[in-house]
Amino acid sequence: MKNIIKTLFSSEEKGLKYSFTEPDRIYTFLNPVSYLDARKNKYLFEKFDGIFVDGSILVRTIKIFYSKKLTRRSFDMTSVAPELFDYSVKNSKSIYIVGAKDAEIKSAINILSLNYPELNIIGYRNGYFSSQEEKEEEYDRIISVNPDFLILGMGIVHQEQFLVEIKNKGFKGVGFTCGGFISQTAKGKNKIDYYPEWVDKYNVRFLYRMYKEKHTRKRYLKAAFIFPVLFIKDRITK
Repeated sequence: MKNIIKTLFSSEEKGLKYSFTEPDRIYTFLNPVSYLDARKNKYLFEKFDGIFVDGSILVRTIKIFYSKKLTRRSFDMTSVAPELFDYSVKNSKSIYIVGAKDAEIKSAINILSLNYPELNIIGYRNGYFSSQEEKEEEYDRIISVNPDFLILGMGIVHQEQFLVEIKNKGFKGVGFTCGGFISQTAKGKNKIDYYPEWVDKYNVRFLYRMYKEKHTRKRYLKAAFIFPVLFIKDRITK
């Protein structure tokens, strides 16, 4: 995990705005849950130009074991998403979004359009592909319309694999993974903020997700017991 940790540090040094302005780059996020997947897929995560720390727990863990103070950055409306959308509107940038189920992506696009009427979303589709051939066709479609930003919400590893592959195919824009952002936005009923203000204020977003999204409970509990052990092991063994 040495190279991935180094990428976390370099991403912090460069800052978020750098990721908006430099083309031909891909970015993802790491939290205690995805850390476990990143350990198994180091070759994949090491191909990213930037990795941000998603979650206050990982921020505190890194500060304890590396003496580094990093900024929490998540692709949701409490962090990265509004900054990217504002930047895109102000600088006339285009966005393409892939992820979630068909009904969810359509609902999310409607909500985004209501809240950001000037946001230039030039294409979107769900994140489920029946074959590699269908995925290749989507790569060609995205590359042909050439969006400035590509946002992927297909679940851990799948979304990272997609971004690495499309970059290798010739995508020259900026790609971000977004985890469950699309599905969360779709639940808003025209309200774009998924987390209540008090949830964000007290840094209990993961508890709120466990309450609202049953499928997250098992993986959060797994991470609670396994993540600390493996993180400390990685730190000791480097």
